[in-house]
Amino acid sequence: MSFFETLLALLLVAIVLLQVSRRLSLPYPAMLAAAGVAVALVPGVPTIAIDPQTALALFIAPILLDAAFDFPASAVAHLWRPLFALAVLATALTAGCVAVLGWAVAGLPFAAALALGAVVAPPDAAAATAVIANLSLPHRTTAVLKGESLMNDAMALLLFTAAVEVQGHGTIDGRIALELGLAAPGGILLGLGLALIYRPLSRYVAGTLGGNLLQFVNTFWVWILAERLHLSGVLCVVAFGMAIAWRQPEQANPRDRVHSYAVWETVVFLLNVLAFLLMGLQAKVIVFAMPPSRLWNAASFAAMIVPTVIVVRLAWVMAYNRLSARFAVLRGDYEPSSLAQGFLVGWSGMRGLVTVATAFALPQDFPQRDLIVLTAFAVVLATLVLQGITLAPLIRWLRLDQAEDRDREMGEARHALVAAARSALQPAQGEQAETLRRFYAAEGAALDRQEDREARQRFRALGRDAVRAQRRQLEELRHRHAIGEDTYEQLQEELDWRELSLMDAQDRRIEEN
Repeated sequence: MSFFETLLALLLVAIVLLQVSRRLSLPYPAMLAAAGVAVALVPGVPTIAIDPQTALALFIAPILLDAAFDFPASAVAHLWRPLFALAVLATALTAGCVAVLGWAVAGLPFAAALALGAVVAPPDAAAATAVIANLSLPHRTTAVLKGESLMNDAMALLLFTAAVEVQGHGTIDGRIALELGLAAPGGILLGLGLALIYRPLSRYVAGTLGGNLLQFVNTFWVWILAERLHLSGVLCVVAFGMAIAWRQPEQANPRDRVHSYAVWETVVFLLNVLAFLLMGLQAKVIVFAMPPSRLWNAASFAAMIVPTVIVVRLAWVMAYNRLSARFAVLRGDYEPSSLAQGFLVGWSGMRGLVTVATAFALPQDFPQRDLIVLTAFAVVLATLVLQGITLAPLIRWLRLDQAEDRDREMGEARHALVAAARSALQPAQGEQAETLRRFYAAEGAALDRQEDREARQRFRALGRDAVRAQRRQLEELRHRHAIGEDTYEQLQEELDWRELSLMDAQDRRIEEN
């Protein structure tokens, strides 16, 4: 089979597995990675190698931008303490503990052992967002997990670069020290600067398919430019995404936003599927490259590292949880997180593509490179399967499912929106203004009384019946060639929007798999 045919076959397998994971309520990253391993070990299946730099740019950059666009900068300002504790301190602590084991048990030079620690330390943005996307969690917990996944890769990659330089040259010279010192702040400043350039230019292509294409091309160039300048590509993309999202909902055309969101949701999901599948396929490259005796020793060492990365993160998060509950300076203005929330955050440490890609990026002559690569892969697979599959049951067991709170929050937000609309209409005069005032008054009343909510459901059902009758008439007009295709498509879209406005929120949502 050619590469293209193999890729199509893998996508068909992925589609089947996605349906299985949805029906069994299992996270699809774990299933896809495990399936990739199973496929890779089948005799005759071609090897699909991952180029590390291409993998990071192709898979990580768009996923980071998509997550950063939905993560407001104000959340970083409010949550910087727990984010620093997780993205920086937890990453450094995990890397250090793994480095000690690599040096003491596997006989790695300490710099090489630190490189291994940096490889396996950061939970992955793609894995985290993919697993928690369909879970109903407390807002602060979700925000902390998403914020951590946006930033911890930068810390890990800086540690990785420093360790590789020390191992290769015996020390860090002035030039490398300067690059490492400027990588994080320089990446942030570059991302903000590129956003200032991009925002006015994007208006010229707004509302076009070329505008959507520019969004993706620009994302890759932002990452590549940062890497070429030896700055943090992770922080550059995150800063860029947050900057272009600032005030964007108020300024963007609603039609452009709906279309852009739909395109990005589909493409990012496709990239996630391919990333986890290809990651599993690397098992063939890793396993067959090692003699059996060496493979057994490496597997034994990996079996020691897997619980280490899980336990170290969990222990640090629980310690920080209790310290922040006692000392307000460690948590800011927020109420203390519960033990259950702390345990959930500690357990949500799935590793992913960044770990595999950085391991493959090691120089070929790096000390015990095969051991490091196999260990990294074992950590990814074990955390995706063990933690990913148990995450949803753990949330229910800890009673952290916030479905009822989300319904209450939705009701309060609808009240606020109705109040804002009525306030804006208050000075307006005329029949149209009075009609709108009556409409919003009725909507506000329907939010309070159960009988009005039932009447609103009846109203929506009748409205959908009317739209279906219009669709039948539209199809009849098309069948009789009374209207052209352009007119048909425009009227069909109007009916689609009308029907969407009459549907419940849960019916409007497209499931991820």
